[in-house]
Amino acid sequence: MPELRRFVQVDVFTATPLKGNPLAVVIDGAGLSEADMAAFARWTNLSETTFLLPPTEAAADYRVRIFTPNGELPFAGHPTLGSAHAFLASGGDVKKPGEVVQQCAIGLVRVKRDGARLAFAAPPLQRSGPVDAATRAQIAASLRVAEAELLDTVWVDNGPAWMAARLASAERVLALQPDFAAMKGLKLGVVGAHVAGAPAQFEVRAFVPDLGIPEDPVTGSLNAGLALWLQGAGLAPDHYVAAQGTALGRAGLIHVRREAEATWIGGDVVPLIHGQVRL
Repeated sequence: MPELRRFVQVDVFTATPLKGNPLAVVIDGAGLSEADMAAFARWTNLSETTFLLPPTEAAADYRVRIFTPNGELPFAGHPTLGSAHAFLASGGDVKKPGEVVQQCAIGLVRVKRDGARLAFAAPPLQRSGPVDAATRAQIAASLRVAEAELLDTVWVDNGPAWMAARLASAERVLALQPDFAAMKGLKLGVVGAHVAGAPAQFEVRAFVPDLGIPEDPVTGSLNAGLALWLQGAGLAPDHYVAAQGTALGRAGLIHVRREAEATWIGGDVVPLIHGQVRL
C-alpha cells in the first residue's frame, strides 16, 4: 500500500531560488521498488530525482539511488549535493564530523562543508583521453560546428559516460543550437573560457537527449570530470568558477577547488518545497 514519505525539492548550484537545477528527494526511500522509483522520477519530470536509503557499506552515512525520467544513473553531481543537504536537514547522523559519505552505484563519495556551501570530491575518471575520429565527427555535426572549431574532444567519464568538447570562447558555447537527433548516443558537455575579469572563468553546457533531458541546467558530474581534465591539462587554475544554465535562463555557479587530496566541486543549495509524498 502507498504510504506517506518525507519529500523535499531543492535548487542546487545557486543561492537564488529558481536559478539553479531543481532536485526532488524522497527522504524515506526504503521499501520502494525500482519500478516505483522510476515511475516517480518520470512523474516529477526533473532532470533527476533521488531516493535516500539505509547504507549497506559501513563507512557510508546513507545510500542514494538517482533516476532521470528515462533511467537510473550510477552517479550525478547536483543530486549528490542536494541529497546530502536533504539528509543533513532531515536530521541524518554522520559518522565523521564535518563530512557526509554517500554510497551510490560508483562507490563512496565524500561531501564536506566548503564555507556556506557543500562540496563533493570529484570521483576519478573511469575513461579519459581523446574520443575516436567518428565520435569527433558526430560531436561536430550535433553541435553544428566545423571540426576545426573543436579545440579538444575528450572523455571525462566518471560514471555517466560524459564526453567533453572545448570551444574557443564562452560566447561560442552560448551561441550553440544543437541538433539533438544527430547527438543520439552521446552525453556531451561543452566548455569555453570567458574573457579575463568575468565573474566565471568558464561557461559550460550539458546535453543528454537520450535521458529525456535535451539540456541539463547545471551538472555536477560533468563539471567534476571537466575539472579533472582541465586542471590536469593545465587549462584551468586550482581554483575557479564555472557558469552553467545561462542559455536556459538559469544562473548556476560551480565552485571548483583542487587541494592535495581531492578536487572539490561545490555549490549552494536552496530548499524550496517541504512535505510528504504518497508512494
